[in-house]
Amino acid sequence: MVLFLSLCLSLILSFCHGSASATVPPQPLDGLVPNGDFEEAPAKSNLKKTVIIGKYSLPKWEINGLVQYVSGGPQPGGFYLAIPRGIHAVRLGNEASISQNLTVKPGSIYSITFGATRTCAQDEVLRFSVPGQSSDLSLQTLYSSDGGDTYALAFKAVSKVVKLTFHNPGIQEDPSCGPLVDAVAIKEIVPPKYTKGLAAIELVAGRESAIAQVIRTVPNKSYNLTFTIGDAKNGCHGSMMVEAFAAKETLKLPFESQGKGGFKTASFKFQAIATRTRITFYSAYYHTKLNDFGHMCGPVLDDVSVFPSPY
Repeated sequence: MVLFLSLCLSLILSFCHGSASATVPPQPLDGLVPNGDFEEAPAKSNLKKTVIIGKYSLPKWEINGLVQYVSGGPQPGGFYLAIPRGIHAVRLGNEASISQNLTVKPGSIYSITFGATRTCAQDEVLRFSVPGQSSDLSLQTLYSSDGGDTYALAFKAVSKVVKLTFHNPGIQEDPSCGPLVDAVAIKEIVPPKYTKGLAAIELVAGRESAIAQVIRTVPNKSYNLTFTIGDAKNGCHGSMMVEAFAAKETLKLPFESQGKGGFKTASFKFQAIATRTRITFYSAYYHTKLNDFGHMCGPVLDDVSVFPSPY
């Protein structure tokens, strides 16, 4: 009888343990993809100097074409490669690519972040693709303060397994030229939901870019345009100025930022001259963060409204 009770108790505990395990949801993807930092090197027998030999010689990746496994520091010919997120990275030559299969949840949204750097004095393009979506990034010789640029792209999974691919579609005179790829990571993201008063626009590119909208108006009728500017409490500092345009009217609104979240509101009246009126805002100056001079920033624009003037 004791043996029978012990056996039954063991079976009950086993079933309970199995049920509990089955109800635990899988952990969401959040971090580097397998060998996303390329610190797991190919075998020395699969390297010809820096060129990787063999389609599956780069651990956790599939390669096609001329792919180099490079280390940071001085390079042949006097060139220097800065690899800010580790010691190693890969360089994609003419028409070369690297790819990896990732297990995901169909219908979920994922963000892929990665470092990419232009390595030669030529136009370089990096193509990012997953099933049903691709984007071409034109790489410029614009380095952030740590020596490389970071990009992020989002996609919606259409199957349980997606093939992530980085491809250099260019043809250069020097076949060893091409973009440097490093620090490939993935994160499952929650679809954004609208929340009233917790979103704004940061104007980071000075006079080189603007935000604008065309609204319906009644010719010869007067309107008031109101808006708020400030800083994002992100260390962006200095003498800021936002310029606003509506019809033939202009307002320059100065703001002295300490980078701690201050703001001010302004308004001005304009007279519509057509049935459509464009309102435009841009930052008059360029700014960087107080403790990171390689990170561009600028004034924040919020609470833009237009309403008929009572007089």
